[in-house]
Amino acid sequence: MTGRAPRLLALVGPTASGKTEAAMSIAERLSAEIVSVDSMVVYRGMDVGTAKPTPEDRARVAYHLLDLAEPSEPFSVARFQVLGLETIADIRARARRPLLVGGSGLYFRALVDRLEFPETDPATRAELELEATAVGLEPLHRRLADLDPVAAAKIEPGNLRRTVRALEVVAITGRPFSSFAGAWERYPDGRAVAAGVRVPREVLGRRIEARVDRMIAVGFLQEVRSLLDRGFGGWLTSTQAIGYAEMAAHLEGRVGFQEAVAETVKRTKALARRQMAWFRRDPRIRWFEAGEEGAAALTDEILEHLGMA
Repeated sequence: MTGRAPRLLALVGPTASGKTEAAMSIAERLSAEIVSVDSMVVYRGMDVGTAKPTPEDRARVAYHLLDLAEPSEPFSVARFQVLGLETIADIRARARRPLLVGGSGLYFRALVDRLEFPETDPATRAELELEATAVGLEPLHRRLADLDPVAAAKIEPGNLRRTVRALEVVAITGRPFSSFAGAWERYPDGRAVAAGVRVPREVLGRRIEARVDRMIAVGFLQEVRSLLDRGFGGWLTSTQAIGYAEMAAHLEGRVGFQEAVAETVKRTKALARRQMAWFRRDPRIRWFEAGEEGAAALTDEILEHLGMA
């Protein structure tokens, strides 16, 4: 192992599985600092609805990669990767240990495996989207089949976003879009010691419902109203930030309160399923089965596993 970077420590799993509570105790006992691998806590002013660590949590354990951008500011996984790798290097330079914690499988792999992310070019994308509007998507998909048959075979002919993205990558890099995806299907050993929290679906469902109730109780509606007052309404209604669009629609009188809560719970449960689908593909993660108490009850077992690094 001489000359190689030490393995990263990680605690991952679906939303509402109790990762934050367990991670704080683990970080304290390992002299570690928490590096968030979550795609939504990077936005300032979105605290309650993303279950962002509280000021009290941050006073107890050092947290990184929170509050990096305004809500409507473009923020890519490539930018996250640069900031994340710099953060990890800084933590290690201070003789501390980084502990990756979160539910975004893409952000986790961006730091652990340093995946390569193709650039974006708004002008090229806009030109392709305009062409799709003018002549239809089918000719664009046929062009993709000629340029990158591997990518075309995996992208449905009616999927505008993915077809345009694949053609954009070809245009600005000169490489097939599929050439970037090979690394995504490989999981090299020796880069991380990762613990995953798995919760039975019905139990996780109850935890998600309770979490949404707590969010409402501690001011989620007020947080969304503040964002609307700051002019982020258009972004909130088009974003994938779960709960924000629903609560914005309620505050604007378009849906009832109970409907907004129910839709937030429904989308959160769907997110948890997607998160688990991401993480289940990674054979490097050792899974720990949680019950009603979530990951907090597994702290000692997880710590023993992570302490192997």
